[in-house]
Amino acid sequence: MKHAGNTRDASDAKGGPVLSKDGLPGWLDPVAQVAETVEPLQLSRFLPPANGAGRQSAVLILFGEGPRGPELLLMERAGTLRSHAGQPSFPGGALDPEDGDPTTDGPLNAALREAEEETGLDPSGVQLFGVLPKLYIPVSRFVVTPVLGWWRRPTPVGVVDPGETARVFTVPVVDLTDPANRATTVHPSGHRGPAFLVESALVWGFTAGVIDKILHFAGWERPWDREKQVPLDWRS
Repeated sequence: MKHAGNTRDASDAKGGPVLSKDGLPGWLDPVAQVAETVEPLQLSRFLPPANGAGRQSAVLILFGEGPRGPELLLMERAGTLRSHAGQPSFPGGALDPEDGDPTTDGPLNAALREAEEETGLDPSGVQLFGVLPKLYIPVSRFVVTPVLGWWRRPTPVGVVDPGETARVFTVPVVDLTDPANRATTVHPSGHRGPAFLVESALVWGFTAGVIDKILHFAGWERPWDREKQVPLDWRS
């Protein structure tokens, strides 16, 4: 089901990205609503430092339509990286000066630029429709803006730089909501968090936390066994 109204491109007249909900598939309505109503502390207890410290960054949370219905684009970071090696994640990274103002369109530009650099994605096929509150990753001191996108015109994606990315893949939302694929990770530090065992990958940490909250607040979450644990000693 489509909304009435004309679909707008991902860019405005000046070439910069814009946010638009026009033409989104109806199943994305709950996610768009989350972006408008969710409070920062509802997403994470780790919020940006009040003093403005931290490195500004953005990730692209890209929803598409696949053979099995709605899906999310993810990538697996190369095992040789110093930070978050081997971890599945959203495409994204730090803002560059040319991305613009971190408080306005900078995160939108960065999310699309990083997704193109990491996966070969054509940004012109992406419609950005929402932004979640800025979150914080203490271990890397990144202040992260999650940018929501609709893959309106899908294009081929894959590993661009093997030194940065091990693989690029999509995960059907139906697999993310399947209770059999859900678990709680337990880090050697004692920290516990949600995880997803999908597409031969263990999605955990920041990425899993954001996915978990989107599923919950969009009303897509199904009851799952939170006592099912996956130790993270081997990734510590």
